[in-house]
Amino acid sequence: MLSRVAPWLASRKETAGPGISLRVLSGPDTAQLRDLARTDVVANVFILSHLAATGTAAPTMGGASIYGVFDGDALVGACWAGANLVPVQLDPDLAGLVAEHAHRSGRRFASIFGPADTVLAMYGQLEQLGQPAHEVREDQPLMTITGSPAVQANTGLGISQLADFDRILPACAAMFEEEVGYSPFLGGREFYSRRVEGLIRQGHSLVHLEDGQVMFKAELGAVTPDVTQVQGVWMNPSFRGLGLSAGYMAAVVVLAQQLAPVTSLYVNDYNARARATYERVGFRQVGTFATVLF
Repeated sequence: MLSRVAPWLASRKETAGPGISLRVLSGPDTAQLRDLARTDVVANVFILSHLAATGTAAPTMGGASIYGVFDGDALVGACWAGANLVPVQLDPDLAGLVAEHAHRSGRRFASIFGPADTVLAMYGQLEQLGQPAHEVREDQPLMTITGSPAVQANTGLGISQLADFDRILPACAAMFEEEVGYSPFLGGREFYSRRVEGLIRQGHSLVHLEDGQVMFKAELGAVTPDVTQVQGVWMNPSFRGLGLSAGYMAAVVVLAQQLAPVTSLYVNDYNARARATYERVGFRQVGTFATVLF
């Protein structure tokens, strides 16, 4: 049983067996975390993107932190703890330790996502601690493509411009609501609006606008020199079923490969139409993710 004394103290180590301890990472841990994450640059693109942007494993100004699991002095697993929980090379056998610490932190997390075995192990512990999920998506193929797409790219897709923010934001919100079942504006518009605006400013928002309306959009939600991760794929309902998706996804790949050689995404296993489109473009499965929505 882990100690329940002062769980809010970042410097306190927590033991879970001989030589195993957990603590919140700080600046001096950055190199070790980066090396750990680079063991799998596709699965860990989220944390590698964060490190590329901030240069540190230390807690953020917004209150997010990274839990590190150590075997002696060696970092053997980690987990981002911000709005979401995102494990990093975390063995499923150690997932319960991290989940218990996250639970006792008192924070509420919107989701857990990452490699399926670890995510489901973390959720199993959280469920026992009284945190039931809204939905569990336990089989999400993680797919990648390198090289040219197998179909012709739709040249109408381009980098979003801030001048089009007021058109892009409603499309992003519609995609979010379709995907998770509730509006991203619950509790206010500011946080989600800032996220969308930030992606546009970074050049990581892709859109095709015609006659003032969004036909298709996607984002590069995480970007490193090695890998981009595509998120938020959405086709205007008025243009669905016309065979346009593959051309747009090919265009996403072409634009993403201007930033990194590997383009990745993960998709719900039951979304047969999307999976078929990605395979037609040239994506192939390289792993399995899971997402738990709270």
